[in-house]
Amino acid sequence: MGNIPHLTRPPHARKAVLDACVLYPTVLREILQGAAAAGLYQPVWSERILREWVLATAKLGPEAPGIAAAEAAALQAAFPRALERAHPEIEARLLLPDPNDLHVLATAIAAGAEAIVTFNAQDFPGHVLAAEGLARRDPDGFLWELQSRDPDTMAGIVETVRAKAEAISGRPVALKALLKRARLYRLGKALGAGDRTP
Repeated sequence: MGNIPHLTRPPHARKAVLDACVLYPTVLREILQGAAAAGLYQPVWSERILREWVLATAKLGPEAPGIAAAEAAALQAAFPRALERAHPEIEARLLLPDPNDLHVLATAIAAGAEAIVTFNAQDFPGHVLAAEGLARRDPDGFLWELQSRDPDTMAGIVETVRAKAEAISGRPVALKALLKRARLYRLGKALGAGDRTP
């Protein structure tokens, strides 16, 4: 995403923790990264979240974790303020269905985030998050909301990601198919992805 400029984020830009599961898919991660670079929100993560993303790529092959580690390092370099340290003292007072997710919630609380962006709805009960002043957001709804607030910026970000995917594949990449694979159905509809091809 080196061709997306990093703008000065407004002080009111919301903070959102990006769970490892939304960093894993390349297209989704690059759109989230582009939106953050444009100042539409402030991303937050921890070393453990980034590590979980890297480790999850092992199923893609022996070289994948090394590639993901380099991508994680580049992400940290691009957003040095996004990193939140571990807070075991906060984790100790929390309860979630899966104790392995406590670190994500603790990261959000410590950072003063407004939301956790994740696919794992069942692991982050809404009432638990609400008690901490947080909301759980699926990535499609989160990006759709950003698009509704700044459609031109989001359209440019998504087109940059599509063009990059096309350049890598060496063949045409339709926006509709790209966003469908990323499970970004609402965003695709808002961008009119079903109405045109690149």
